[in-house]
Amino acid sequence: MLLNITIGGFIIGITILIHGYGTFFWVKFLAKKYQNKQNLLLNTKNVWLLIYTAIFLLTLNFIEAIIWGFTYYILPGVTEFESIEKAIYFSLVTFTTLGYGEITISSANRMLAGFEAMDGVLLLGWTTAIMFSVLQLTIKDMLKR
Repeated sequence: MLLNITIGGFIIGITILIHGYGTFFWVKFLAKKYQNKQNLLLNTKNVWLLIYTAIFLLTLNFIEAIIWGFTYYILPGVTEFESIEKAIYFSLVTFTTLGYGEITISSANRMLAGFEAMDGVLLLGWTTAIMFSVLQLTIKDMLKR
C-alpha cells in the first residue's frame, strides 16, 4: 500500500508540473501575442483564441492521462492490460472519472485508480478555470468596443 501511495503521489506530482508549466506557458504566450489590443478586435480572432486554448489544454490533459496509462502498463503487479492501448483507455476513463467499469484493476494496485481520479478532477477543474479566464478576456474585449 505504501508503494502505491508513493507511486500515485509521484505521478500526481509529474502531472501537476506538466499542467502548471503548460498553462503558464500558454498564458504567457497569449499575453505576448495579444499584448496589442488591436489583435483581439476581430470577432473571429476571439473564436480562434478559444479554439486554440481548448486544443492546447485538452492536449495537456491527454498527455497526463497517457502518463497514468504507461504507469499502469509498466507496473509488474497490474496484469489486466495486454496492450498499451487498453491501459491508456482505462486511464482516460479513470482520469475523467467517467468510470465505465468494463475494465477494472483487481490487483493490489487498484488504489492508483483512485489517485488518478483525484488527479483528473483537479487538473480538469484547472483546465476549466483557465478556459473560463480566456473566455472572460474575450468577452471583456468585445464589450469594450
